[in-house]
Amino acid sequence: MGDSTSDTTTAATKRYAQGALIATSVSALVVNANTSAVSILIPAISEDTGTPTDTLQWAVTGYSLVGAAVIVTSGALGDVFGRRKIFLGGLFLFIASCVLIALSQEGIGVIAGRCIQGASGATILACGMSLLSASNTGKAQLRAVTLWGAASAIGAAAGPLVGGLLASTLGWQGLFWIDAAIAAACVPLTFVAVQESSDPNRSRSIDWTGTVLIAAILAPLIFGLTNGSAWGWASLPTLSCFAITILAAVGFVLVERRVKAPLLDLSLLRNKILVGATLSILLGSGTVNAIMYVVSLYFQDPATLDMDAFQAGLATLPVAAAAVVIAPLITPIVGRIGARTTIAVGFVIMTVSFIALAFVQASWTYALFVLPLIGVAAGMSLQNGPCSSLSTACVEPGEVGAASGISNMARYVGAAVMTAIVASVYSGVTARRVDAGESDAEALAEAFSWSSIAMGIWCALGIALALLVARHVTRRPTEFEAAAAAASTSHTLTPPDAVEAGAGAAPR
Repeated sequence: MGDSTSDTTTAATKRYAQGALIATSVSALVVNANTSAVSILIPAISEDTGTPTDTLQWAVTGYSLVGAAVIVTSGALGDVFGRRKIFLGGLFLFIASCVLIALSQEGIGVIAGRCIQGASGATILACGMSLLSASNTGKAQLRAVTLWGAASAIGAAAGPLVGGLLASTLGWQGLFWIDAAIAAACVPLTFVAVQESSDPNRSRSIDWTGTVLIAAILAPLIFGLTNGSAWGWASLPTLSCFAITILAAVGFVLVERRVKAPLLDLSLLRNKILVGATLSILLGSGTVNAIMYVVSLYFQDPATLDMDAFQAGLATLPVAAAAVVIAPLITPIVGRIGARTTIAVGFVIMTVSFIALAFVQASWTYALFVLPLIGVAAGMSLQNGPCSSLSTACVEPGEVGAASGISNMARYVGAAVMTAIVASVYSGVTARRVDAGESDAEALAEAFSWSSIAMGIWCALGIALALLVARHVTRRPTEFEAAAAAASTSHTLTPPDAVEAGAGAAPR
């Protein structure tokens, strides 16, 4: 009788684990595909809605801005109220945002929908990862997380191609209708096949004020960076935006020192390794998002390569392939040459690639872009994976959850801020060159060049940051932490030893 009960329990546990793997992996694939596809759709959305591409960059930066504010809070909500409940809330919100965007006749609707998607996407990734960890143990947990990371990587890689294909056939709205349908299919699966879990040891307090202040820091900063060249960098509107950002940042620090469960544990910022790894993640993720935004505009502009959306998505395939191919090689490379050297090499490759792109001319064909863009993707993979692993290896087990939250927030912040900066450079240089009498093609090439120079400078700073990373690390990354390389473009993983220490999953 006892054996029969045990067998039934084991079968149910396996069923729940499999259900969690399917639901979280499919949703992660859809979220990452949606995120990477939107830049390719910007020209088509602009033409259809009559909204300038300069304005529609908020569809990209707004998503990341809200995601940065919500990523840690959504995980905390899952720990307190139940991860399945909050995960389902993320799915419903994602479906609603897709419908809003697909039905929008104006750019403001697209931007609003994308901001909502920033919240839903961050929630799906954060709570999905926690559900997956709670449903598996040991080798099964490592396997599940690796598959989740692979699904995330495949989604990010396929997004531009699928989005471009749909934009060229069904219209740009097709991506959002299909994403809504897939997310909707995950809802009944989650209800039936995913077990609820929470963290009874976590404080019931939620840092709502910190969440709002993160948005208050980033929104005016991005607004100022985006419009600074048009307003004038010393103008009252621009300086006012930056002043609000500074005041919100001061307020954030004051709040985080006093709340019971802070959004950001400020004491962790004394850890030089964590700070170096986090800034490296910010730079790497930010530059990749920024270059894909510029590439999507440049490749589809009639004055330059004049690609349609599908051709532009297809043109990004070598970039995506490079990231997918290198992901499983990262752990062996780190084992051979060390984390700090791997990170430095990644940033060197990215810097050299951007230097090459800085020589772009109006006469360049697509073939001349391929190798530098592959270099950017390869370099990002080499630096981002080890940084993700080190960000959890350089702190005490009980601090791993907070450290991974900092890394995840950095990804969103980097994408939001650096895309805004590059969008400002690209549009500003283009306008000035056209006003100076240059042809559209020459002006756009010059804008692409200056954008590449800006990104190259950031990557050069990353080389210097690599000197901070991996110094005085008290332990080597575990096998589980090494798996973070596969998911490094979307999430930093929380290892199971942190779960046991009270920082992660605890089934109820």
